[in-house]
Amino acid sequence: MSNFDKAGYGSDNIGIGKKCALLIVDFQNGFTDPSSQIGGSSHVNAAVDQTAKLVKFARSVDMPIASCRTSWSGPDEMSYWKVAPLFEGGFFHGHKFTEIDPRLSDPDNHFEFIKSAPSIFFLTPLLTWLTKHNIDTTIITGCTTSGCIRASVIDSFSYGYRTIVAEDCCGDQDADAHADNIRDVGRRYADIMTCQEIITALS
Repeated sequence: MSNFDKAGYGSDNIGIGKKCALLIVDFQNGFTDPSSQIGGSSHVNAAVDQTAKLVKFARSVDMPIASCRTSWSGPDEMSYWKVAPLFEGGFFHGHKFTEIDPRLSDPDNHFEFIKSAPSIFFLTPLLTWLTKHNIDTTIITGCTTSGCIRASVIDSFSYGYRTIVAEDCCGDQDADAHADNIRDVGRRYADIMTCQEIITALS
């Protein structure tokens, strides 16, 4: 038993509330396409495939779906990122790397928008959209687990939403970073479930 376990971290499940929304964070070509310096991780691409299954289920039960992508007009708009490739143009408006991965892009049925910071919540229209749809539970998918997923989970928790992380629908540059952060947010802020567990629970 770890010190966290002894201290009571992760002792209770939050549970799924009355109405869920599926949130897809940054599954864009810049993170999935191997021609991008920070794209093409096998861990991220496996998560995209799992998320496609969850999207199909969500549509079948009329669950609202929101999807964001990270993009800027240029360096002056950006924060002090320590990820050099972000400044090289691929994440500026209009570049193919800012487009949602075609396995998940569906602007006619998804609420798609641009964000400029790690969290899907920060200075985006997401909160208004969640309120409009009477959402009390967020199901979070996307990349990267140690960056934008972690930030989004903490904001979801902070805004009072029941927060579910679809573990196999999130990806990172390597599996260790993913596992460390999934474990950490699961101790504090969110329930950790697989794609299939979510489908079973909501079927």
